[in-house]
Parts: sequence; C-alpha cells; structure tokens
Amino acid sequence: MANLEHLARLKQGAVRWLEWRIKNLPMQPDLSEANLRETNLRGANFKGVNLRGADLYKTKLIAANLQSANLSSANLQAAELIEANLIAANLSLAILIEANLSAADLSEANLIGADLRGASLKGADLIKTNLIGTDLRGANLREADLCDANLRRSNLSEANLIAANLSQANLSEANLNEAELIEAHLYQAILYKANLLEAHGSKAYLVGANLSQAEMNKIDLRWANLCKANLEAANLSQANLRGANLKATKLQGANLQGANLRGADLRGADLQGANLKGANLEDVNISKVNFQGAIMPDGSIHR
Repeated sequence: MANLEHLARLKQGAVRWLEWRIKNLPMQPDLSEANLRETNLRGANFKGVNLRGADLYKTKLIAANLQSANLSSANLQAAELIEANLIAANLSLAILIEANLSAADLSEANLIGADLRGASLKGADLIKTNLIGTDLRGANLREADLCDANLRRSNLSEANLIAANLSQANLSEANLNEAELIEAHLYQAILYKANLLEAHGSKAYLVGANLSQAEMNKIDLRWANLCKANLEAANLSQANLRGANLKATKLQGANLQGANLRGADLRGADLQGANLKGANLEDVNISKVNFQGAIMPDGSIHR
C-alpha cells in the first residue's frame, strides 16, 4: 500500500512534490496501489518511485520522469505518456491499453507480459526493451526504434510497424499476422517460427534476417531486400515476392507454391528441395541457383 505521507505530498501538486523530492533525494517514495485516476501529473518527477499496482487510468504523465520506476501491474489504460522518460522502468504485466506513448523513451524497460493493445508508440525509443510475451495487437509503432529489442512470443497482429527499426530484434515465435511492415528495417532480425501470415512488408529491409520455419503464407514482400536471409523450411505459399532481392538467400525446403517471384533476383540462392509448384518465375535471375531436388513450377522435380 502507498505511504500516506508520500501520497499526501503528491496531492499538493507537481511543483510541491518536486520541491519535496529535491529536499529528500535519498528517499524512494512509495505510491504502490495508489489511486491516481485521471490526475494531471504532467512533468512530474517519479524517478525510482514505487508505483506497483497503482491506478493511473487516464492520468496525464506527459514528459514525466519515470526512469527506473516500478510500474509493474499498474493500470495505465488510456494514460498520456507522450515524451515520458521510462528508461529502465519496470512495466511488467502493466495495463497500457490505448495509452499514448508517442516519442516516449522506453529503452531497456521491462514490459514482459504487458497489455499494449491499441497503444500509440509512434516514434518511441524501445532500444533493448524486454517485450517478451507482450500484447501489442493493433498498436501503432510507426517509426519506433526497436533495435535489439526482445519480442519473443509477442503479439503484434495488425500492428503498424511502418518504417520501424527492428534491426537485430528477436521476434522468434512472434505473431505478426497482417502486421504493417512496409519499409521496416529488419537487418539480422530473428523471426524464427514467426507468424507473418498476410503481413505487408513491401520494400522492407531483411538483409541477413533469420526467417527459418516462419509462416509467411500470402505475405507481401514486393521489392523487399532479403539478401543472405535464412528462409529454410519457411512457408511462402502464395507470397508476393515480385522484384525482391533474394541473392544468396537460403530457401532449402521452403514452400513457394503459387508464389509470385516475377522479376526477383535469385542469384546464388539455395532452393534445394524447395516447392515451386505453380510459382511465377518470369524474368527471374536464376544465375548459380541450386535447384537440386526442387519441385519446379510445372510440377517436375529438378535433377
């Protein structure tokens, strides 16, 4: 439970709270489970504060300092956290449904199991953030920086990741069903066994990415750069790969039935044992491609 003295200090206003904090710097205020619903705490200093389980529904925390704060299991639904400092904050199991975290700094924060459905994280800093098992369905992550973020088993279905930076992020077993990945940067990202069913990734940068065993049925990867990517045993049936760069790509055992590869660059790609039945290979550059044991578009097996 919250320390009643600390809670009373906060209710005197953000300015008085700041003055009190400056005079009591070594103290770590305890506001756990406090009821702060719909309170205006714009610019308040909550650095290192214990807000575990606090009710911050629709609270205004614009430009607030929440660095290293404990917000685990807190209710931040529809809260305004625009440009807030949440560096290294603990938000595990927090409720952030439809919260506004645009341009917020969440680098190295812990969001394991948090609920961010419909939240806005446009332009947010999520470098090295722990998002394992996080629910981000329908979230807006446009132009967000998720470099080195851990998104294993996270749910990003229908999320907006247009022009987002996911370089070297771990998205293994993540759900990206119908996600918007147009022009997203996924250099060396790990998407092992990820669900990318009907995702939109035209012009995405996937150089060196690991997409082995990924579910990519009907994915749109027109003009995407998949040079040296690992797509072993991936399901790319009916995928649109028109004009894609697939140079030196590993596609052993991949399912490319009915895929559109028109104008794609497959130079040096390994398609050993792949299934290309019904695929469109018109104007494809197949120089030095390994088709050994592959099922060709006409159904014949390449020897």
